[in-house]
Amino acid sequence: MAKLCKAAAFVTALLIGNAVECFAAQPEPSGTVVEFENPLASRLPLQGYLRQPNMAGPFPAVVLLHGCNGNWRRLDERWGKRIAAWGYVTLTVDSFGPRGLKNTCGGGAPVDLAFDAYRALNFLVRQPFVDPARVVALGFSQGGWLALTSVEHGAVEQISQNKFRAAIAFYPPCLGFKGNMTVPTLILIGELDDWTPALECRNMVDGRDDWGISRHKGEGAPVQLVVYPGAYHAFDAVTLQTPIQYFGHHLEFNQPATDRSIDAVREFLDATIGGKEQAR
Repeated sequence: MAKLCKAAAFVTALLIGNAVECFAAQPEPSGTVVEFENPLASRLPLQGYLRQPNMAGPFPAVVLLHGCNGNWRRLDERWGKRIAAWGYVTLTVDSFGPRGLKNTCGGGAPVDLAFDAYRALNFLVRQPFVDPARVVALGFSQGGWLALTSVEHGAVEQISQNKFRAAIAFYPPCLGFKGNMTVPTLILIGELDDWTPALECRNMVDGRDDWGISRHKGEGAPVQLVVYPGAYHAFDAVTLQTPIQYFGHHLEFNQPATDRSIDAVREFLDATIGGKEQAR
């Protein structure tokens, strides 16, 4: 092992022109399934997968919200693990398990689903290793809609004592939002998405939508929209390397869009809740 470390240091020194030390690999951020609420206080206490960095906190945190087909554990593997490795606490919400749901892609999502992000936030702010002022909502498809709902200037956001610092939505349904967001918001979507069309998100960011709702100029926090050419719905799901039709819509993995979205998410988190300069 010592010989390997010396060899690695020598090669790196040749590449960068400086001698380096050989450190042991950092362990992967630990994770565990947690319940957000006391079962005695909530009829259907939510659960999720919690990860935290292997360093001293408190840390900024990200609440991850899955799509209409559930798969919260897969979402944790795809994004929770990655974001935790960047130095954030992550909490991937299971909105379906406690409710006995398998899939809501055909409709029938419970109305109270709109409060799940805040139920997760209320859990996180009570943890000593989380900075309560630096938590972001990050959702995918239906979860993207939940993320936007959580930070739109409306009833859900206003009645919540704790607040999100920012929001990120992957390919969300944007119809019905007029873009009055209370915090900086990032929307990432594929140009060829035929389930949650990019045009609806463009209209929302511009302050209008197909329902005739519009906002006055200057209202709301900035909303950034990134549209990836050639990308479809669920472009970041590596299991979709072979395209499928799902509920009549095209789903397909897109490596360039995924790579760019990873960079976009990291840059946005760094700008809104990451870094020492953001600490209170």
